[in-house]
Amino acid sequence: MLAASAAALPVLLATAGCRSSDAFAGPDPLAGRPALAPDVITLQAVIAAEQAMITLYQAAVGANPHATDQARMLEGLLGQHRQHLRRLQARLVLPSGSPSASPSGSPSGSPGAVPARVTIARLRTAERTSVTDLLRRLVTVEPALAQLFASIAASDATHVVALGG
Repeated sequence: MLAASAAALPVLLATAGCRSSDAFAGPDPLAGRPALAPDVITLQAVIAAEQAMITLYQAAVGANPHATDQARMLEGLLGQHRQHLRRLQARLVLPSGSPSASPSGSPSGSPGAVPARVTIARLRTAERTSVTDLLRRLVTVEPALAQLFASIAASDATHVVALGG
């Protein structure tokens, strides 16, 4: 009996010309999945940018496989970006069944694209862009996420200096 009445509710509401949101307070349970919160979308964009940064560093390290001081420095910076990515991903909580596709607006391009040749100048530019993007996002997210973004931006700013900028 309960199953029949639960199954009949949408039909009853539809024939009465009502939406389920008219009958219940809160989100409409029949309207499908709710949209992702703005902080989640922002976090996805920052994760995509961090993945793109890691791809750049991997290409730079791969182009300089010898154990030079520069190669060691690049590997160290790559390790820091991997830590950033882990911290960002730990904050991302998506409802089950929600799309996890990368959002548009990722400033550094597709994380899967392998760059042709990565120079130190290109890494400096990418780090500066990351700092600017993260700082711009601080005012749009909750305080805990803003603190994480500010921490990563500060780290990226030190990378610019380490890269000779």
